[in-house]
Amino acid sequence: MKMEKHAKIYVAGHRGLVGSAILRKLQSEGYTNLVYKTSSELDLRDPKQVYAFFEQEKIDYVFLAAAKVGGIVANNEYPADFIRDNLMIQTNVIDAAYKNNVEKLLFLGSTCIYPKLAPQPLKEDYLLTGELEPTNEPYAIAKIAGIKMCQSYNRQYDTKYISAMPTNLYGENDNFDLHTSHVLPALIRKFHEAKENKADFVEVWGTGSPKREFLYSDDLADACLFLMNNYEGNDIVNIGVGDDLPIGELAAKVKDVVGFEGEIRFDTSKPDGTPRKLVDVSRINSLGWKATTSLDEGLQKAYKWFLQNELIKQ
Repeated sequence: MKMEKHAKIYVAGHRGLVGSAILRKLQSEGYTNLVYKTSSELDLRDPKQVYAFFEQEKIDYVFLAAAKVGGIVANNEYPADFIRDNLMIQTNVIDAAYKNNVEKLLFLGSTCIYPKLAPQPLKEDYLLTGELEPTNEPYAIAKIAGIKMCQSYNRQYDTKYISAMPTNLYGENDNFDLHTSHVLPALIRKFHEAKENKADFVEVWGTGSPKREFLYSDDLADACLFLMNNYEGNDIVNIGVGDDLPIGELAAKVKDVVGFEGEIRFDTSKPDGTPRKLVDVSRINSLGWKATTSLDEGLQKAYKWFLQNELIKQ
């Protein structure tokens, strides 16, 4: 059952990396009845506001992309914020969706839900088979709770709630703040500022050896729309490209895209995080979807967006 073009669709978290990409995708595909609110207009942590919003709007479909997110630094410093805010957001939205007869909901999780030392690539079946990565455990536990909430509502209430687990993301509307961002946008800012300041080197956290996979945000949005229109079931679905590279190689690629001519130095006193995090994408590939944006192409797009949009804020 595919979404009708006139269906009322709520994109939660429409100003973030994921939500803004989903919104662009829906608009480009001709969906016109779209609903979205800023966090100041609608605090998803407040159940009264959320239930009133759903009761008033009569929403048909929900893309739940709203979340408190961040990299290693933010997760280490604000663990209570990460578990509390994410539990509140997803609990309120999922329950309000059920109580207001939403047709279908897509919950966005993260591949950090998988055990730190799980076999690679990460299959959906590895969920809850081992200990989590300690640096982002509060966030991961919140996301696992969201998955289980969707599955439980499906079982008890016969709802159609699906859960997608994207790999590391980057693209338009990314967070480039060095204190709270993920590795790829942080590297873009670091190398750009080093270039502007004519620095001799850029310091990268860790050893450079951990391997990561990166999915361009517009590809994720395409996958989310594909799943909403083509998938029903309690099984979670990974979204990724099926390929990864060491952080050291990623840093070299960003250095080239930005045009920085100094050297890269690794601060081995800083944490590496999970050694590897490559997702198995055979399930979504078998459904008929594959990512199309290469990392080299995506990095060029991300840096261009950074130059055109992010620097204006300074």
